[in-house]
Amino acid sequence: MQASGKKIAVLATGGTIAGRAASAHDNVGYSAAQMGVRELVATLPALAALPLVCEQVAQIDSKDMSFAVWRALALRCAHWLAQDDVGGLVITHGTDTLEETAYFLQGVLAPAKPVVLACAMRPATALLPDGPQNLLDAIAVAGTEGARGVVAVCAGSVHGAQDVAKQHTYRLDAFTSGDAGPIGYVEEGRLRLLREWPSADPAAARQKLTELAARERWPRVEIILNHAGAGAAIVQALVAQGVDGIVVAATGNGSVHHDLEQALQQARASGVRVLRSTRCPQGAVLGRQDDTLPHAGTLSPVKARIALMLELLDQRRSGT
Repeated sequence: MQASGKKIAVLATGGTIAGRAASAHDNVGYSAAQMGVRELVATLPALAALPLVCEQVAQIDSKDMSFAVWRALALRCAHWLAQDDVGGLVITHGTDTLEETAYFLQGVLAPAKPVVLACAMRPATALLPDGPQNLLDAIAVAGTEGARGVVAVCAGSVHGAQDVAKQHTYRLDAFTSGDAGPIGYVEEGRLRLLREWPSADPAAARQKLTELAARERWPRVEIILNHAGAGAAIVQALVAQGVDGIVVAATGNGSVHHDLEQALQQARASGVRVLRSTRCPQGAVLGRQDDTLPHAGTLSPVKARIALMLELLDQRRSGT
């Protein structure tokens, strides 16, 4: 395995990689987040000689990911990234919200060191679990000289936080980077890099993390879906509840049903931020001259939500 010679911090949050089932033949009827990080690491003899430090940050099924866990995870990442003898981080995480956590951490850390999310599609008790190899590959990436930014490793592919998305419900190769393609591949413990790492700007990102850590309430941004017959009721209800922002998962190239679009325009007029993404799994929303609502470009609805949350936070900090 490649190694920078520095320590690698392994931060665990639970997920399928730490899951158990009653039968080795059951790959779907399991309970996530059952094994601790030290138990996971101890099952891999190849890691015994590596300088690892392990920490259990959370123990959840990632479908239950929360702002509180994000805050705790980001702060622990910041702590370990600040240690001179730590070369990179690995985060064990469930697959359901992995892409959201990756994008969030890139936004509030933008680290000059690698932060690598490792996951699994089968529980640790499976006849042929995929978690051990994914964890080994993630540690190899975290120990690669020159690596930086938040990435995810699954089935040998390395995906950047900006592009990674879960594309399949149960296959081992469940993630894609869409049009952008993966950053690289891990082959027998070594990284083959295909394109640039995510950008690093830890000083600027630190301001966002400091602000988030201090806030009891984060900006509330909700996602709604455009579809045949989409109407105004959900938007009106959200506005009445005091929502800060709305992301619409639009059809095609950001198209929105006229009734829903009218409601979104009224929400904007009342001070609610609105952003269009697309429910299409690949491609970007391309702007047109007659657009009445801003769009999120290449960001998926869940990532557009996080981007809007962080933007609203910046506005609150600056007083605009």
